Amino acid sequence: MATGATTMDFEKPIAELERKIEELKHSAGERAVNVDDEVVSLERKLSELRGDVYKHLTPIQRVQVARNVRRPFMLDYVARIFTDFIELHGDRAFRDDAAIVGGWARLDGETVMLIGHQRGHDTKENLRRNFGMPHPEGYRKALRLMKLAEKFHVPVLTFIDTPGAYPGLGAEERGQSEAIARNLLEMSQLQVPIIATVIGEGGSGGALALGVADRVLMMENAVYSVITVEGCAAILWKDGKSPEMRDRAATALRITAPDLLDMRVVDEIVPEPEGGAHANHEAAARALGEVLNTNLEELRKLRPERLVRRRRQKYLRMGQWEE
Repeated sequence: MATGATTMDFEKPIAELERKIEELKHSAGERAVNVDDEVVSLERKLSELRGDVYKHLTPIQRVQVARNVRRPFMLDYVARIFTDFIELHGDRAFRDDAAIVGGWARLDGETVMLIGHQRGHDTKENLRRNFGMPHPEGYRKALRLMKLAEKFHVPVLTFIDTPGAYPGLGAEERGQSEAIARNLLEMSQLQVPIIATVIGEGGSGGALALGVADRVLMMENAVYSVITVEGCAAILWKDGKSPEMRDRAATALRITAPDLLDMRVVDEIVPEPEGGAHANHEAAARALGEVLNTNLEELRKLRPERLVRRRRQKYLRMGQWEE
């Protein structure tokens, strides 16, 4: 239900109708009146309205959806799709970075390595997770777990959801750019299947550091971009705050799932339930779990050397263009 401060502007008609339905049910309960027919009619109208709104989202509205704190984050999907999750900590060099979570798990009984960005549903958790912006030790932890998975011939599943790598002085001093670049190199050569899923906001190199994969999936209302819309607008038009410039940047960047599928940057769009993944975590997880299973089954059939060769060719094709 779209309520409170997390209700997005375009969701206000939906929230208003939801409120009317709740008030009608509450009033009927107090008066012992049967309003089933009226409730069914309003719920049908609500479903139609929600479907229509989400069918015609603009790029900047999809950015708002992707950033919504009510969306399921990595650990929400882990709890609903996988079993026997064992979190592993630390990069064995500096510290554990809570902005990236990883560990062993089972998908339909098969062992996999899970690695992903983790944001917070509230301020306290966001502060602990650094708003999903990893330090270099987070990426080094991710690489340690990827190499561990390779050692035991286990597939790697990554979940991308970050505005970008943390740009603070300490992170730069400890080699933020080197840590990201090292992940790009190592993932391109990893001899096990890799599936990356953009579940929310995929921002800049901080996202790509977990995104070099055999298959790149993208949730229907996620976004994936080289820069935030605010950053793009600030650089190009010296205005990263006005809604008009942010809207213009979101459209120009072509950051939505359909755009990226058309450009072959991603391989498949995972459909979200009516009203977005934040409206129904269970349905979103079921849809993602099915797609992960299907893709993993196909990739398991390939020999390691063919996996690496196909992965390399996949990314080389992205650099081709015709004048």
